[in-house]
Amino acid sequence: MTGRRSVWAVLALAVVASGLVIGLSPGLKVSDDPTAGLPASAQSTEVAQLQQQLPSGQLNPALVVYSRPGGTLSEADVAAVAAQGEALGALALDGRVSPPQVSPDGTAALVAIPLSGEVTGEENTERVAAIRDVVRAGLPDGVVAQVTGGAGFAADIAGAFAGADITLLATTAAVVALLLLITYRSPLLWVIPLAVVGTADRVVASLVGLVSQGGAIPFDESTTGIVSVLVFGAGTDYALLLIARYREELRRTEDRRQAMRDAIAGAGPAIAASGTTVVLALLTLLVAAFGGTRAIGVAGAIGIVVALVFGLVVLPAALVVCPRGLFWPLVPRVDPSGAVATGGRGWRQVGDATARRPWPVVVASVLLLAGLSAGTLSTGYGLSQEDTFRTRAESVDGLRTLAASFPAGAVSPVVVMTDPGAADAVVRAVEAVPGVAQVTPGESTDALAEVDVVIDAAPDTAASYDTVRAIRDAVVTADPDAVVGGSVAANLDARDASIRDLLLISPLILLVVVLVLVALLRAVVAPLVLILTVVLSFFAALGAGSLAFTHVFDFPALDYQVPLLAFLFLVALGVDYNIFLVSRAQEESVRLGTRRGIVEALALTGGVITSAGILLAAVFTVLGVLPVIVLTEIGIIVGLGVLLDTLLVRTVLVPALVHLLGDRFWWPRRLPRHLAVDEPAVDEPEDLEPRRALV
Repeated sequence: MTGRRSVWAVLALAVVASGLVIGLSPGLKVSDDPTAGLPASAQSTEVAQLQQQLPSGQLNPALVVYSRPGGTLSEADVAAVAAQGEALGALALDGRVSPPQVSPDGTAALVAIPLSGEVTGEENTERVAAIRDVVRAGLPDGVVAQVTGGAGFAADIAGAFAGADITLLATTAAVVALLLLITYRSPLLWVIPLAVVGTADRVVASLVGLVSQGGAIPFDESTTGIVSVLVFGAGTDYALLLIARYREELRRTEDRRQAMRDAIAGAGPAIAASGTTVVLALLTLLVAAFGGTRAIGVAGAIGIVVALVFGLVVLPAALVVCPRGLFWPLVPRVDPSGAVATGGRGWRQVGDATARRPWPVVVASVLLLAGLSAGTLSTGYGLSQEDTFRTRAESVDGLRTLAASFPAGAVSPVVVMTDPGAADAVVRAVEAVPGVAQVTPGESTDALAEVDVVIDAAPDTAASYDTVRAIRDAVVTADPDAVVGGSVAANLDARDASIRDLLLISPLILLVVVLVLVALLRAVVAPLVLILTVVLSFFAALGAGSLAFTHVFDFPALDYQVPLLAFLFLVALGVDYNIFLVSRAQEESVRLGTRRGIVEALALTGGVITSAGILLAAVFTVLGVLPVIVLTEIGIIVGLGVLLDTLLVRTVLVPALVHLLGDRFWWPRRLPRHLAVDEPAVDEPEDLEPRRALV
């Protein structure tokens, strides 16, 4: 990576390999089956599979709601709606379109257009667009037509992500470029890490596209958005740490190739350890029941591995071929006296202040984090279909119109699949369930019968989930083999799978991170202290984010997937910064003692780690440019957590705890006794050659 000839071979190989991966990738294969991510044992998954055996196959209906805002529909209005039936029939499955169903109060009319649920997302979007063109033509003045239902929602979600890759990439790159420019204060240097990380992101997107072709794990557009932010954030952090060490080594030697070798030897182990921690934490998501969570685990692990390779192989090669002038105007020069800067004065002052009064610092920090955590007590969970978007969507507006005139559940009927001989008994059992508005026998074969159920509650609310559970309990008495599905039931199964994943995977993440820290630090107390501080900062970020969503953004609740993903990113990435700090503290403690060592480590690493934390927080908040609430929630919570961990936990809380514990912080390991632990520092013996610091 640093040889005069080999460095060019490394760069050429990186360019060729990246070009091949990007050029050969067929692009992301998105799963269009709404139950694809659910466990095979989920009832909604069984219903979706059984529906494919019906004559019409699995349906994904489009519902058209006609209304006259502020008034009622006249007979002429209803006649105009009925006149669209022929044009709509040309778009419907088998040409079947229901006649207009007028609400009891006359304020709205509903037309159901059966569409196949076995088409791609692109084909569905085109069909919905064609339906919207038809229903908006030839209506009387003042009559509004809105397309909703499963097909309408799917089309609007696809539309929300249309061009999202370009928007997200451009915004992320702009944020990273600005922060790198501010950090390095050089008009040239920032271009190299941005180009390297940007290429890594495209390689990751292509590799994820190749993996998605297998179809075993369902990927969607939100997966690629999260992973892109993760790659940019982690990759840029690795670049900041390596370049900071490279700059330091350039002050020791005129040979920039030797400086890069020393920088890799110094910063490489810490970067590799932090990346390994994140990869292992991401791989714990493979045990998730929810397919979307597994997809993020696989794609994220690929992203971090590629970011590590580019950060530890491609970036050093790209930097070393450039002269020192790359750092202009702050070009690092070798000091003839041999002196090298020993850290930032401000961070040393923070460390000294913490050392003088560690107990007040610990108490104040814990109280602040606990106070923010209290925001979780009032947090609501579960987003309905109406709460999917931050911007207006026609399918959501249509759902509200429908709910005002018809039973809210009409937009997403519950589907019961049963034996034909038990169909009548199932209908009677379901009709007796509180909250059921209408029960209608559907298609049937010799082996299967479908029963459609409209419920009173709005889709994806607590009341709708309670009704689905009651229906499942009721149908068992009529047919023990009957299964209950539909979109509301599928979302209930997804919710249950997300809760199960949170309870199972969170402890696994903690176990993996603790084991990595124990192996890295060869200690027990230090890893436990670090993991407890990071967990506390997670709950503080979750509470602070919940307060912001309620009082600033007016979000109704947290999505069920948010806590697990935020926990993963904050624990894995938050521990990274503590790895950089404590690894350096461990080395400095050999010659300075534990308490003086942590102050020196803070002075040496404070600037670069804080810059990395601020950059990572800013990159995650970029998810807010996408109009989907769940991604905005993940971005804000992770951003807040990274800031808390960077500016409070790592800066003052961990150093204060080290001061309180002293040498016990490293138990059961005993550091080399070059100096009695915690005694006043003395000149280092001439024969003592401390190994290179990690950062």
